[in-house]
Amino acid sequence: MTAVIEVKNLTKRYRETLAADDVSFSIEKDTIYGLLGRNGAGKTTVMSILTAQNFATSGTVRVFGENPYENARVLRRMCFVREGQKYPDDATARHAFRMAQLFFPHWDQAFADRLVAEFQLPLKKAIKKLSRGQLSAVGVIIGLASRAEITFFDEPYLGLDAVARQIFYDRLLEDYSEHPRTVILSSHLIDEVSNLLERVIVIDRGRIIMDEETDAVRDRAATIVGDSAAVDAFVAGREVIHRESLGRVSSVTVLGALTPDDRAALTAAGLDAAPVSLQQLIVRTTQHTAGSAAENMTSEGALR
Repeated sequence: MTAVIEVKNLTKRYRETLAADDVSFSIEKDTIYGLLGRNGAGKTTVMSILTAQNFATSGTVRVFGENPYENARVLRRMCFVREGQKYPDDATARHAFRMAQLFFPHWDQAFADRLVAEFQLPLKKAIKKLSRGQLSAVGVIIGLASRAEITFFDEPYLGLDAVARQIFYDRLLEDYSEHPRTVILSSHLIDEVSNLLERVIVIDRGRIIMDEETDAVRDRAATIVGDSAAVDAFVAGREVIHRESLGRVSSVTVLGALTPDDRAALTAAGLDAAPVSLQQLIVRTTQHTAGSAAENMTSEGALR
């Protein structure tokens, strides 16, 4: 595979806040990525730096092998769609699409027209008077119809209702299959977008804690449910990332794929193994990481 983005030791500091902490990763050509994490984890900061809308404190960023900052050759090959995108006060959706058509060399007006109809978007109404869902639709249409070689979607579809979001997901996959490009999706709706993603990068408190193919991630953990004593015996020596108990029944999520011998042992012990969704895994992993960090800080404080 060919890397279209390469990031090495990227750090971004805002006074006392470390938004990106020595981040390194690469983005491959013609792949759909999920850039996932909690609010304030650093996702938007990283995307803003990649698209030359922000500066790194240190580290290097290369897009198509070049520094993207003030680089028209690179910037015309990228599209960054974000929630709360600003437009001129008197601009309509029609104006926004005309400007996009001038900027993006692969713009498909017929595709944009189809999306306008599907999202039922009023073209003559001032953007500042559009509902949140309609404003989200403007960004989604620009991101899809631009057919940019790299497209970033920074949660611009949160204002869409469930039906409109499904239209977005369906059209993205449909058009991606015919016109492959690199797509980076940032979303809180992890389970909704999980079937779109070929690879996931998870950022937590400015650091990457996961960078894997989605299929590999799905087999990375399991939840063991049953009698507490039997569950504790089975998970002994394994990395536990979440635990819940109710009376004598426990539910414990452990990292690591279950082998045939593991499953035989579970059956013999009367235990059940449930798969962990991508959203559950990311939530549990970030919680576990936060808990481990808190324990380390407590330990360091005690040593002092």
